[in-house]
Amino acid sequence: MSHIFVSPHPDDAALSCGGLIANLRELGQNVIILSVYSGHGSLDRLTSYQRQALGFGGKAIWPASQAFDSGSIAADNAVPGETAEALAPWQAEPARLRQTQREADDSAKEFWQRASWYRRADISATSLPGGRTRDTNNGQGVIDPGAVAIAAAAGEAMAQRRQEDERYALFAEAAVVFLDLPDAVFRGYEGDEQLLGTVRGNDAAPIDLLRKEIARLEPQRVYFPLGIGSHVDHQLCRRVGAALLGDAQAWTMPGIDWSDKVAFYEDFPYAYWQQFDPSAGLPANYTAGLPANIGLTPEIADVTDVLEQKVQGIAQYESQMPHLFGSVEKMADAVRTQGATVALQSGRGGAVERYWSAVRS
Repeated sequence: MSHIFVSPHPDDAALSCGGLIANLRELGQNVIILSVYSGHGSLDRLTSYQRQALGFGGKAIWPASQAFDSGSIAADNAVPGETAEALAPWQAEPARLRQTQREADDSAKEFWQRASWYRRADISATSLPGGRTRDTNNGQGVIDPGAVAIAAAAGEAMAQRRQEDERYALFAEAAVVFLDLPDAVFRGYEGDEQLLGTVRGNDAAPIDLLRKEIARLEPQRVYFPLGIGSHVDHQLCRRVGAALLGDAQAWTMPGIDWSDKVAFYEDFPYAYWQQFDPSAGLPANYTAGLPANIGLTPEIADVTDVLEQKVQGIAQYESQMPHLFGSVEKMADAVRTQGATVALQSGRGGAVERYWSAVRS
């Protein structure tokens, strides 16, 4: 028997449920993370918005690749008295090249500060004297070598995120299953208005796939996202939970009654950003699609004693820290603030996570 956390993307389970996961493991419970939209995509094929949406919008994120496009050098650093249009990119002045190289090196050092070495971000894409254009020493900067690690080093965004999911699973003593469905940005959603808006009519929730995966794991409980923030991938995963709750009614022969197994978690950091407060009742959009005789009731998980463990777990997702929070320190502040805020909303002290359990009337 296992506790299954349906994570729309790598990092969602850690962000929203890291405290409960830590509590469950301390009690000896099995924890399995289903990473749903974890499909790979090459940075070479991504638009600027897709890079940003996946958390790879900053130049400091991929210093091992040609992070600084030579074609953008002229626009990056203008020489006094010169306009950006004055020279073609391949005519950049040496002073401008040196300045861009210094910025590249600073970003590379910042990214690799966790190690005693770093890769130089060579803007000219040529070998340094006596050096190599890419690092060929296995095992540096990764947990273990292999296809995923090599792909991440080569600059594949989803491969990097998947590797971070594996790091978190190792840290949390959990198991992770990758379903590798393509992220919304690979399914044609472009811009925040679309990504955080209405699910397209032809974009079906992976109900059959998740039902099969969850059932074979013999769950004691299954946790789906509530959909706070309205990210389309989160909405689709919530629809799967709602669909499972209707299964028992649809079957002629007795099957799994999901009403005592399904719960929905509050999506962090969206709940933090939106100052989510259900004190006046859960908004109707979060119960949409539930069977008429199913309601949601709040349950509290006290995570005071494992809050710092949750922070450390989220920090395993290094690529997402600048994108989501700006830094690990700001992430830690957000986690602590949200835990205390939800505790106060619940009439408690310390730090808590709130879940919404299905109840059949």
